[in-house]
Amino acid sequence: MNPIPWQRPVPMLCGLTAATLLVAAPLAAQAETFPSKPVNFVVPFPPGGPTDAMARTLAVALTEALGQSVIVENKSGAGGNIGADMVARAKPDGYTIMFGTSGPLAINQSLYTKISYDPATSFAPIIRVGHLPNILVVHPKLHASTVQQLIAQDKAKPASLNYASSGNGASSHLAGVLFNQKAGTQLQHVPYKGTGPALNDLLAGQVDMTFTDILTAMPYIQSGKLKAIGVTTDKRSQAMPQIPTIAEQGLPGYDVSVFFGVVAPKGTPADRIATLNQAFRKALASDKVRSVFAAQGLEPAPDHSPQALGRFISEEVGKWKTVVDASGAKLD
Repeated sequence: MNPIPWQRPVPMLCGLTAATLLVAAPLAAQAETFPSKPVNFVVPFPPGGPTDAMARTLAVALTEALGQSVIVENKSGAGGNIGADMVARAKPDGYTIMFGTSGPLAINQSLYTKISYDPATSFAPIIRVGHLPNILVVHPKLHASTVQQLIAQDKAKPASLNYASSGNGASSHLAGVLFNQKAGTQLQHVPYKGTGPALNDLLAGQVDMTFTDILTAMPYIQSGKLKAIGVTTDKRSQAMPQIPTIAEQGLPGYDVSVFFGVVAPKGTPADRIATLNQAFRKALASDKVRSVFAAQGLEPAPDHSPQALGRFISEEVGKWKTVVDASGAKLD
């Protein structure tokens, strides 16, 4: 018996539907399974420093949030440029990301004469984690205890005061350049090879002051070996809320800190950026990560969206170009 005519197309339609489903299924599975292998978390600085410590704290929480191992890889050199360049050139699949700071993500573009990436265009922003405030501290021999007293002392005898930094182009150097710009002072820069040597000479009274991170300075402030003049960020530090900011002492707009942000190579799919962003949000909200970062003095970012980090990087690049140009500092 022959089939009824209207029944004949049915097998063909069913076959087409099945074929369509077979093609669509792997695509859907591919989209749903990211990440399906370990994620490489690049730190563009050596092991043992504060950036490395924060990255390793995050990696543990991210491994749980993503369901895949997050492996920290230290790729140091050229102030963070070597690691940043490696990530900028990596395959944009979400499996290579970087824990960057103010250097490679803002300052270095103006500071280094040879740089192979653009922090504002070579990366896909994932999340701004937060920032570490610095603090201006002086040797007790200085009579100044406030920003205005310090400015008055410098202007009474121009170029008589100096400040130590951890090196040319470091945030502790550029903080002094910005201070001179805002205050009209002539503080003289004395570069050292690292924070330790700079702090040792300050404690010995060989230099007058320095801009350093709050956690490093805190025990010396509490013991009276150093005097705190002001916090360098636009808001007071949660670690030492009793210390006023430099901005609120007559230098509005003065804001210097080391910020931390996570980026991926440009072209990384938006859905993978979203997955990573949500994992970082979950990690940053965990009690363990929050307590560790608070103990390290980290101030959380006000906005964790990828778009907020992208805007912030662009603003910081422009801001530090002006300061670096004024400082005259250049590195190869």
